[in-house]
Amino acid sequence: MKKTIYIFATLAMFFMTTQWVSAQKFGHINSAALLAEMPEIKTADAQLNSFQEGLVSKGQQMMQALQEKYNAYLEQANTGTLSQVQMQQKEGELATEQQEIQKYEYDVQNQIAAKREELYQPIFDKVQQAIEEIGQQEGYTMIFDASSGAILSENNAEDLMSKVKSKLGI
Repeated sequence: MKKTIYIFATLAMFFMTTQWVSAQKFGHINSAALLAEMPEIKTADAQLNSFQEGLVSKGQQMMQALQEKYNAYLEQANTGTLSQVQMQQKEGELATEQQEIQKYEYDVQNQIAAKREELYQPIFDKVQQAIEEIGQQEGYTMIFDASSGAILSENNAEDLMSKVKSKLGI
């Protein structure tokens, strides 16, 4: 009798598990390909490049000015027109200016990262929201991102690229 109850309970769990697994709905999308097709990304790329070029141009001007000062210092030092104290003073000024340029380069990297975040995050949020809305509306249990290469098989997963593109108006 106990054996019959055990077999019945095992079969019931098996059927419930099978029913639950078959009720799951999976989807996938290649977010990198989707983003590459979005006009907003192209606009953000152009804005970021323009912003970056302006900062880099200023840094190049600073480097050129330092190089000219260094060349002038070398010429004065080689001709003997500077005293030892004046040479040390000029070397200190050049070292300070070089440190300022290094600080500027560090600040530029931070500014570019902040600008990238400012330009791209709203686009990423928009895509994420569209994917989540489709997932909720159509009952997807999971939606995988194929751009990460994590999908090993997609037999039972639907490609959602066209639905997300439609939702985003692309």
